[in-house]
Amino acid sequence: MRCAPLPLAAAAVAFPRSGDTSRRAARVRAYAWDAAPMAKIAQYPADGEAHGAPPGTVPARMRAFRSGWPVDDGIAVFNDAYLAVTEELGRRIDRGKFPDRGSAATLRVLLAERYLAAVDTVTAGGRAPACWRPLFQLRRHRGVRPLQFALAGINAHIGHDLGLAVVDTCRTLDCRPTDLEGDFDRVGEILTMLEERIREDLMHGPELLEITDPLAHLLGSWSLERARDGAWSAARLLWGLRGLPALAAEFTERLDAGAGLVGRCLLTPLR
Repeated sequence: MRCAPLPLAAAAVAFPRSGDTSRRAARVRAYAWDAAPMAKIAQYPADGEAHGAPPGTVPARMRAFRSGWPVDDGIAVFNDAYLAVTEELGRRIDRGKFPDRGSAATLRVLLAERYLAAVDTVTAGGRAPACWRPLFQLRRHRGVRPLQFALAGINAHIGHDLGLAVVDTCRTLDCRPTDLEGDFDRVGEILTMLEERIREDLMHGPELLEITDPLAHLLGSWSLERARDGAWSAARLLWGLRGLPALAAEFTERLDAGAGLVGRCLLTPLR
């Protein structure tokens, strides 16, 4: 099975033709809810560590999660990887490595909030978004390797969350996706660098000798670069659909489902 990201065109044409108005209304409400964090973001100034949370909030919450989970928990594995990502982003923002410090910090926080919200939802007994569901369901499966957990989380975060976070940022800052392209590209560069480091750090140990070939084949079929391209296309498309909330909500739902399908493939148990 090839675990490539769901083609954007396929996701766009996969909308159901159902006349079920209640389901359609629920999708529109869910899409409208995606904008809810923006009210919270707006109360903070554009400078500082993040335009959406007091300094240190996002990393502090991730460290708090980590302290409550076993080290081999699948969510904990991804959480550690993502903590490294968001801390590196914060350092580069502080050093002026992004075209606009305020917009980069806003994107960083709004992106992180989608992962944090998924954890909070599950912790409270709710149901995670489809893109995150496989990781939560298989987080303690002994046949899934740490590298699989990390990349499945990255897939959910890039394949679904990143595009929506770009749109959230545009609404918060009253700009267009094209205004954020430089920040988006630099975030992508950091993600690529850290993905390589994650693969090196987590692909080790004598127990992997028996499964190296299937693991390499499975994880080699997923591409961060393709996922990033898909996220950018999704952001631009959703921005174009902002005046059509029902259609935007259906597209978002399909994007979520597609990322979840890829995540389930990446988490195929290897023993």
